[in-house]
Parts: sequence; structure tokens; C-alpha cells
Amino acid sequence: MFDSAIALAYEPAAWTALLVLIAMEIVLGIDNLIFVSIISNKLAPEYRDRARRVGIGLALVLRLALLAMVAFIVQLTEPVFSIFELEFSWRDMILIGGGLFLVWKATKEIHHNVDPDPGPDIFDRKTVGMTFGSAIAQILALDLVFSIDSIITAVGMTDQVPIMMIAVIVAVLVMLLASGPLARFIHAHPTIVMLALGFLLMIGMALIAEGFGVHIPKGYIYAAMAFSIFIESLNLLSRKARRKVRAKSR
Repeated sequence: MFDSAIALAYEPAAWTALLVLIAMEIVLGIDNLIFVSIISNKLAPEYRDRARRVGIGLALVLRLALLAMVAFIVQLTEPVFSIFELEFSWRDMILIGGGLFLVWKATKEIHHNVDPDPGPDIFDRKTVGMTFGSAIAQILALDLVFSIDSIITAVGMTDQVPIMMIAVIVAVLVMLLASGPLARFIHAHPTIVMLALGFLLMIGMALIAEGFGVHIPKGYIYAAMAFSIFIESLNLLSRKARRKVRAKSR
């Protein structure tokens, strides 16, 4: 494997594949990063950074472990059963399960952000506040879903495991560096929290659709997210300008 990695270093096509794969892995990691940021912000301040590091570290371990079992991962796309001529593979079932979890989690958080006086209901069963262990468990569950989707996408672009490993490591390091600033920015701006939860809801629905065989191009999803962020940025600038005007009038 070491010799093959050296040989790949002298191939221009390998470098092109690596750069494209790194960019793709970083973009696919946005979903994972938003979820990690929202979950870690539910913890006490002294645990947030550690939860983000552990969660993203687990994402790296999972991706590398799945790459080591790449032959098995490819088989996850093989049909297992069918319902009304609609075939389902293990990957489809994992995507549907992960999508349902994201939709439930985003709906629950939106409910508690909108309700000024949250009480026991279908979303709240009088459980204690989120613990470090429960946060890591939730992050790990979604890490698995996003990791499988990421690796299967990577396998479709190249059959060189060293290239995929390097791309995954670089992408996860970028996620690790961006996680802190993103989480703090989301926590400091309540409207951004709602926007991020909306993203999770959209991503969850996209995962469910993908599991049922309805492919939604990722470009459409990320274009919608980018446009929403642009509009919210204008809102932030507008609110900042109004605060300055009020401060001067006083």
C-alpha cells in the first residue's frame, strides 16, 4: 500500500481526484458540522469544546474504519428487500433512519425555541438536561449515517483508498477547525439557531427521500442553504445598523 501511495503521488490525475474529493468531503461535512454544533451548544459551556472534539474525532475514526471495509460498504447498496417494486438496501434503510432522527430532533428543538413556556408533551417527557454522554451518543449516531453516505460517494469517484483516506483526514481537520467558531456564532445569534435547525430539517427530509430512491442533487440543497445564509446575513447587518442608530439617538 505504501508503494502504491508513492506511485500515485506522481500521477496528475490522482492529485486532481484528491482535490475534488477533499472539496466534496468538506461540503458533505457541513451537515455533520451543523448537527455537532447544535448538540454541543445544549451542554454546559465547560463541556462544549470537548464534545465537539470528541464528536468530530469519532467521525474521523468511523470514516477511516469504513474505508478499511470498503468492499463491505459497497455491498450496502445491494437490494435487501422490495415493497411494491421499490427496492431497499441497507444504505437506504440507514439513510431513512438517520433522516427520521434528524427530522425528529430538529422538530423537537424548533418546538422548544418557539414555545415560550415549554412543558411536558410529545417532545418532552420530563427528562433531565442533556448530558455529555447523551450528546456524544447522538453525534455518534449521525456520524455513522453521514460517514456511510460520504464513503459511498467517495467510492463512486475513485477506487484508490489512499486518496480517499487523505481526503477524509483533511476534510475532518477542516471540520475540527471550523466547529468552534461556527458553534459560538450559532449560540450568539438566536435567529441563526432557528436557521440551522431548518437546515437539519431539510437535510433529514433529503436523507429520507434518498432512502426511498428519490435523488435530490446536493447542489440544490447547498444552494438553498447558501441563499438562506445570505439573507440572514443581511438581517444581521440590518439589526446591527438599527442598534447603532438607537445608540446615537440616546
